[in-house]
Amino acid sequence: MKESMVSAAVFIQNILPTLLRASGVTVKLTAFSIILGIAIGTAVALMRISRSKVLSGVATAYVTVLRGTPLMVQILIVYFALPQIGLRMDKFSSAVIALGINASAYIAEIIRAAIESIDPGQMEAARSLGMSYGLAMRRIIIPQTYRRLLPPLGNEFIALLKDTSLIAFIGGEELTRAGQHIISATFRPWPVYITVAAIYLCMTALFSFVVQFGERKLLQ
Repeated sequence: MKESMVSAAVFIQNILPTLLRASGVTVKLTAFSIILGIAIGTAVALMRISRSKVLSGVATAYVTVLRGTPLMVQILIVYFALPQIGLRMDKFSSAVIALGINASAYIAEIIRAAIESIDPGQMEAARSLGMSYGLAMRRIIIPQTYRRLLPPLGNEFIALLKDTSLIAFIGGEELTRAGQHIISATFRPWPVYITVAAIYLCMTALFSFVVQFGERKLLQ
């Protein structure tokens, strides 16, 4: 038993550098997807609360479709279906687009809820002072949403980090895929999967700490 544990420890030590390099790809993938998700999600949220029924309807349909279909299917559509109409991308770009667009639907609802939680009287007061709707949103409403946005956005970002493992199904070389390669070569699944899970746990714990730190700073 002791020899088996020592052997497993040595094995984990040998594969750890490979898995850590792959985790760097996971972090990079998450970062790009978050940026894309926030950019699109903010625009969709503003469309959702727009007075224009057309814009609001389009945004509602966007959110409904993306939240109502599996992320795995969306990844497959971006990577395998879009090339059929001439939109060919590499695995990393396809993953960023699929993950970012999927996250944008959830981020849009988070931002919309935060904006709508602000007292409507503040918008009315800003407009009475001569501010345009857009200026009032930028200077009065949106700055007040930061404290309310951070906790749910943090949860969404952590979920997105874990969702990056799904790109292994299209051959994306991230942490989970690297673990699968090692298992195929060594036929030792349990130490690999435990190590992969531990790395994911460390990354999510670190991100949770950063979010909590940000919350404390905003509350000061």
